[in-house]
Amino acid sequence: MRQLQRDVVVVGAGVTGLITATRLSAAGYSVVVLEARDRVGGRLWTDHIDGQLFEIGGQWVSPDQTALLETLSELGLGTYPRYREGESVYIGADGEPRRFTGEAFPTSRETQREMERLTALLDELVAQTDVAAPWQHPRATEYDRISFRSWLESQSDDAEAVANTALFIADAMLTKPAHSFSLLQALLMAASAGSFSHLVDADFILDRRVLGGLQQVPLRLAERLGDDVVLGQPVRSIRWAPAGEVTARTDELEVTARWGVIAVPPNLHQRIAYLPPLPRLRQQLTQHQSLGLVIKVHASYPTPFWREIGLSGTAFSPYQLVHEAYDNTNHGEEQGTLVGFVSDLKADRLLALPSAERKELILQSLAAYFGPPALSPTVYYESDWAAEEWTQGAYAASFDLGGLTRYGALQLEPVGALRFGSSDVAAEGFQHVDGAIRVGRRLAAEIIAEGEQS
Repeated sequence: MRQLQRDVVVVGAGVTGLITATRLSAAGYSVVVLEARDRVGGRLWTDHIDGQLFEIGGQWVSPDQTALLETLSELGLGTYPRYREGESVYIGADGEPRRFTGEAFPTSRETQREMERLTALLDELVAQTDVAAPWQHPRATEYDRISFRSWLESQSDDAEAVANTALFIADAMLTKPAHSFSLLQALLMAASAGSFSHLVDADFILDRRVLGGLQQVPLRLAERLGDDVVLGQPVRSIRWAPAGEVTARTDELEVTARWGVIAVPPNLHQRIAYLPPLPRLRQQLTQHQSLGLVIKVHASYPTPFWREIGLSGTAFSPYQLVHEAYDNTNHGEEQGTLVGFVSDLKADRLLALPSAERKELILQSLAAYFGPPALSPTVYYESDWAAEEWTQGAYAASFDLGGLTRYGALQLEPVGALRFGSSDVAAEGFQHVDGAIRVGRRLAAEIIAEGEQS
């Protein structure tokens, strides 16, 4: 077994791990990044499928994601706007597609008023919530014990308004049923984007894309580290002490370091054997966090046919298998690509079906929005992150009822010389690349500060 000595060993070559490592390296610390996969990027992955470039993982950039925008500029990466000209499509409970422009869904006036009222109420609650410490809200315990759906239903008896409001956090963001997470978790999700209104505004939250794909961020960060990023090295065990060295072992390497950074999603923390075991509450914490479930669907066509009939490619419905869809055509391409999402309980049902049947149902849902041409893509691909051994879900980990107030603060604390972090524990930019960058910066700064004191 090859042995290495470093100041810091980082587990995971996603954005958080690579930001942490590059910042520490620039400050004069020796580092090594151990990655289980045969690639860097974690939940960012840009690849060619049947000759077509798809963003298999995360991809969008919004104006509030200043840490990501700074990183893109630093790395020399350009962006381009998401296509949004023309009308969007909404399908209500009656199954009828309706075209619209702007943010407001074309529902009845009563439902529109209810959605506006619920949005204003959520914006008010979000403004009262400290994104870095939502568990300190005066009513945090109460808000963490009621599910988001139960709270919505207590505020409105308009079923369509409730379903549409839940869509923006449950289906589109946490990718879990709205009955399975708390109002406080929903407020954190909205606060991380600045407001609930930002989540409702697709033109804000899904503003731009990176030329060549967002995975270029971790790829270029990894280039700076060179041979200090080692792929195909799942960490099997970590020996640690309250004060002292950290020793991380893979099947081939043993790395001894002053600090260890576990930069993988919380659901993977227990894939590592810790010697001694982590403190009991840290072990409990990870048992109350879980990732959601979503199928990201890519469908490419000879041309972006929806544009020819005046559609933007944007579509929403809490009643369809595909709850949202967008024009995802790559910059400069003549062919057109749609991207759609199937989450939580709907994904459960589809993943139980044979792949051909699942594809047929998904394309039928796209066709409900965009017409029969959507049934015949030239390239079709499903990003199923739950099937990824080193991810096991999407997009991020969230707590079950009561978990955020019970464990939220604890997830930010180090354990001896070990630190844990990923976009799953970000405040601003929670579950986004922006949050991953912010967490990586924080972890590096904490280690540097500790090093200066020792």
